[in-house]
Amino acid sequence: MRETYEMGLGARGDEFYEALMAAHEGLDEAQSHALNVRIVLLLANRFGDVDELKTIFGTARSYA
Repeated sequence: MRETYEMGLGARGDEFYEALMAAHEGLDEAQSHALNVRIVLLLANRFGDVDELKTIFGTARSYA
């Protein structure tokens, strides 16, 4: 079952997406994957709730 999440970014969602794409600009595929891993780890550390992170991983995986 997929978890439903509210849009926490509100009106700044597009700004976030643009910043994410800019961070990947000029990287090859391996560098882009490595950047994604670092971003996930940094956000997880900031978020700090392992049980909620596991739920998020399951939700993300359900789209694969």
